[in-house]
Amino acid sequence: MNKSNVSSKPQINMTTKSSSHKQIIIPMDSNNSKKFLLTSGDHVTNMNRALKSIKSDVVIDFIRSDHRDLIVISNKVTAPSDMSIINNYIKNSDNLDIKDIQDTQLP
Repeated sequence: MNKSNVSSKPQINMTTKSSSHKQIIIPMDSNNSKKFLLTSGDHVTNMNRALKSIKSDVVIDFIRSDHRDLIVISNKVTAPSDMSIINNYIKNSDNLDIKDIQDTQLP
């Protein structure tokens, strides 16, 4: 018997050219990032409202932290106007030491 007609499962290449989420990095000290993350859900909602008010297509998905930086994950690359909205929101947040927060940057 010839088994060449037996079909095998197709192989799918699971490669992507870029990440599916875009990151905005806000350098700050670890105490500020911990304080900000305590109510990160509220901050995500408020930043999305601020972005929607300027008719931006950017949506903040979530916020995370790595040792010193606060990282805001969005659905797409942000324009400078979007970054300034996020930067101003974070700098105007309660309970944060403003002098330890630097301007937002892309990775």
